[in-house]
Amino acid sequence: MTSSFPWLTVLGLIPLVTAVVVFALPTGVAGRAARPVALVGSLAALVVGIAMWTQFKTNDLSSIVGHNEATGKDTISPQFQFVETHEWIRQFGVSYQVGIDGLALALILMSLVLVPVSLLAAWRDVPADGTRRMQNYFALMLVLETFMVGVFSATDVFLFYVFFEAMLIPVYFLIGSYGGARRQYAAVKFLLFSLLGGFVMLIAVIALYNYGPGGHQGFLLSNLTGLHLGTWPGRWLFLGFFFAFAVKAPMWPVHTWLPDAASESRPATAVLLVGVLDKVGTFGMIRFCLQLFPEASKWATPVIIVLALISIIYGALVAIGQTDIMRLIAYTSISHFGFIVLGIFAMTSTSEAGSDLYMVNHGFTTAALFLFGGFLVVRGKSRDIRDYGGWQRVTPVLAGVMLIAGLSALSLPGMNSFISEFLVMAGTFQRYKVAGGVAAVGVILAALYVLLLYKNVFTGPAPLAHEAGDGEPGEHGGGDGRAGELVPAGGGSVATQAGQADGPHASVHGEHSEHSEYAASDEGDQHGAHAAGHAPTGHAAARGRVLVVPDLDLRERVVAGVLVAIIVALGFYPKPVLDVLRPATNATMNLVQMHDPAPSVPTSQVNSK
Repeated sequence: MTSSFPWLTVLGLIPLVTAVVVFALPTGVAGRAARPVALVGSLAALVVGIAMWTQFKTNDLSSIVGHNEATGKDTISPQFQFVETHEWIRQFGVSYQVGIDGLALALILMSLVLVPVSLLAAWRDVPADGTRRMQNYFALMLVLETFMVGVFSATDVFLFYVFFEAMLIPVYFLIGSYGGARRQYAAVKFLLFSLLGGFVMLIAVIALYNYGPGGHQGFLLSNLTGLHLGTWPGRWLFLGFFFAFAVKAPMWPVHTWLPDAASESRPATAVLLVGVLDKVGTFGMIRFCLQLFPEASKWATPVIIVLALISIIYGALVAIGQTDIMRLIAYTSISHFGFIVLGIFAMTSTSEAGSDLYMVNHGFTTAALFLFGGFLVVRGKSRDIRDYGGWQRVTPVLAGVMLIAGLSALSLPGMNSFISEFLVMAGTFQRYKVAGGVAAVGVILAALYVLLLYKNVFTGPAPLAHEAGDGEPGEHGGGDGRAGELVPAGGGSVATQAGQADGPHASVHGEHSEHSEYAASDEGDQHGAHAAGHAPTGHAAARGRVLVVPDLDLRERVVAGVLVAIIVALGFYPKPVLDVLRPATNATMNLVQMHDPAPSVPTSQVNSK
């Protein structure tokens, strides 16, 4: 369905134009204006996205598969809404065509919400030091938002590939220029894995064009759907696309770039990387693998289900053994992506709906985990779980929202992830009962890694602050244990080594304290005190001063409030999202020509009882 207003082009241009404005700001005013301008631009894109949503028709478009007897070619009726088509590179059959179905709309709206949330959370990530580092940081995030909109809305296969590869550029610089001590290693590893997957897909894209009708619109998805490729050509092309998407998702065994990239990124970058960009992998499996190669998808299903199950169990087990907060969260995502892929290739309407919804829910859940984990690291100046304990006594609000994010990650009923994971499991059991049983183990393991993380970080006696440089109180901290307790800002009595305050309170959350974990990055010193990923003194410490650990401030509470509200709202009332996704789910089932298995107990027998 075409539209008289170019919704998707406008939606992509708003953050891009805002990024140019932010980048072009004179350094004299950038320190004050870059962040507000970036935030306003991202909110403007969100408003336009919501307006587009109100114009989206949720009528059932599932009957899109037909057959042209004259040409012998399967055909499809319009699958997408808000379609815009313009010639781009006519000689190569490349068009600028964008359009969305319910799945693309849901993922675009998720992205539009997460970008302003991430910008607000990253407000103090990079200091306004008179250089262009801070404004470049926010400009790169806005450029990335443009590519997100493009990759989810592209309905020309080559255009999709362009956005698929273009996303690597801002992410590479966000990790490599603004990440932790091992940022260069993580950025290069991310780039190499992604380029390898992209190169394999490019070969498949070019080969697919040669099997298609050709012409000046030869790369349009509508012209490439329903081709009779032959058995083995279709399977080889499927493998080319699937490999690229498996790297992006990521799935075991091509997942190893994710823990490094996510843990060395700023938390806001990790949100966009894991919460949005990795969804391109599972989105591509549905949009291209299933739609273009239905026979090959069914042929590869047994192997892919095994890989999905390994991802579920492996990701969860490795997460349980992590001592780095950010790496633990990254490994949980590998497990969750295993559930999404399992639901996609179980190929039942229930599992497909669950996977579609899981992609949306996981974006908000992982955003909460990374951002709340980042707020914790800011205060504790350490990513090592063993440096914490008892922090619910000093940061009760942070402990509360982190608990909600964790309960969402383990799919507690009432949280957003529950219904999506339940649908994936129920749909998988319909066709693959053994696979469903193995996947259920991942649910148990999720409870372990979430509750152990919360127990080790937030429960127990109030933590003790230690004086810097006075020996090692244990394997992971510093000081000799003579300083007093950490207490919430503005309340409670505090004991110092001498039994009384010695000067003004030393806050761990001042204007520049949020850069402590990435001090090596901001100062250009990769061999500083934080090169090991955490401060050598364990808990935040200052010699001879009362230590104050503030709870979430107003800005952070706004970030937490938005994410918690979405998690709870989608947990209790997911119907609006499911209504948007349902036509796309039905269309996918029709395209792969799969039907739900018949009930093991006939309906007539159930009714008679």
